[in-house]
Amino acid sequence: MTADVPGWALDLLGQARVGRLGTADAAGRPLVVPVCFAFDGARLFSAIDAKPKRTRALRRLRNIAENPHVALLVDEYDEDWTRLRWVSIEGRADVLAAGAARARALRLLVAKYPQYGAMDLERTAGPVIEVTPERVLAWRFA
Repeated sequence: MTADVPGWALDLLGQARVGRLGTADAAGRPLVVPVCFAFDGARLFSAIDAKPKRTRALRRLRNIAENPHVALLVDEYDEDWTRLRWVSIEGRADVLAAGAARARALRLLVAKYPQYGAMDLERTAGPVIEVTPERVLAWRFA
């Protein structure tokens, strides 16, 4: 899926610190939340981490269970509008509750975010959301 994606867009997916994950429930009610994520060149991963939350039974997880179609937006804003750019991933989400794929995703997240290393993410994280791209849209000013 990423074969036709411009190199600058792949770089942005690898380097960006935050994205916005969009999910919708079975009735189509949307939810967009900021997420930390890692990109392995083919899929994107976001952990349900130990940062303060009211519950770990998050709406985004319920939405994915009802409707696995998601979007992840990564953008870069600058007052110099010639530097504007964004990448939008439309795809299918799966929730990884255990196993080798979850452990690998957590290692990618720890490697990208030093804060996760301090949180002992592999021990304290809940499930991991894995997004497999089906469509990638990318835009930049120039």
